[in-house]
Amino acid sequence: MPRPTKCRRVGFIPEVTYFKPAGIPLRDLEEVCLTVEEAEAIRLKDLQGLEQEEGAEKMNISRPTFQRVLASARQKIADALLNGKAIKIGGGNFEMSPHRFRCANSHQWEVPFEDTAQGTSQLCPVCKGPGVEPLVPAGFGLGGRGRGWRPGRHISQDV
Repeated sequence: MPRPTKCRRVGFIPEVTYFKPAGIPLRDLEEVCLTVEEAEAIRLKDLQGLEQEEGAEKMNISRPTFQRVLASARQKIADALLNGKAIKIGGGNFEMSPHRFRCANSHQWEVPFEDTAQGTSQLCPVCKGPGVEPLVPAGFGLGGRGRGWRPGRHISQDV
């Protein structure tokens, strides 16, 4: 019996989750389902240009697992583009990356993604001082709430 799949860490959920060829009615199209973690692997490797080792580290998985996820995503995208199929992004087995913050007194802490999506506190949890800023540029990796998004540490949907 295989062991259960480990949740993959994702730092971005796309706002647009459906793509289809122009001029063809949706009812006439086959659909390819790309999981959120497959979309994240494509984003890290092909859009940001990270090496596989770096992408695997960001997703909290091994390099061979990153390679398998990436290969699966590329195969699905190629199938959709070359065979005129729609692409739906959603589902999978993943968790959102926590976000790090720092106050003016240099205290640092992590806040789970779900809490950052609801708004962050303007006070440091240690010294209660103002001047809280994210350690990553604003908007980077926060993503949008596309279809299929729901609060909770682990988001798992069958595709």
